[in-house]
Amino acid sequence: MRTVAVTDYPITDPKVEAAFAAFPHPAREGLLHLRQLILETASQTPEAGAIEETLKWGQPSYLTPETRSGTTIRLGVPKSGGFAIFTHCQSQVIPAFKTIAEQEFRFDGNRAVLFRQTSDIKPELLTKLIGHALLYHKSK
Repeated sequence: MRTVAVTDYPITDPKVEAAFAAFPHPAREGLLHLRQLILETASQTPEAGAIEETLKWGQPSYLTPETRSGTTIRLGVPKSGGFAIFTHCQSQVIPAFKTIAEQEFRFDGNRAVLFRQTSDIKPELLTKLIGHALLYHKSK
C-alpha cells in the first residue's frame, strides 16, 4: 500500500475538522494517520461505495451510506488515554480481527483497538480490520 499525503483526503466537514483540532496533539497525529488509512483502504475497496465522513457521538466517523455495506468506524480518545479505532461492539469486526492480530495490538473488548503512539499503527494489519468493517454487512 502506498503512502498517501493527508492532503490527498482533505477534511471537508468543518465539524469533523473541529473534532480533530480538539484532540490533544499526540493523539491527533495518530488519529489523522488512522483517518488516512481508512480513506485509503476505502478508495481501494470499490464495493464499499462512497465513504461519508461525519461525526457520531462527537467522534469522526466513517460510513458507507450508498451501499450500506459496512458498519461504522469511529476514531477517538478512550478514557485510558492514547487513541483508538472503534467499531460497533455488537459486530464481529474486532473479535475477528483479534484472531489474526491479538499479539500485535491492545484491545478494549469487542469495541476498539487501542494505541499509545503513532508508531503502534501497523497498516498492513489494520487494513484488514478496516476492509472488514467497510464490507461487514456484505460478508454476513
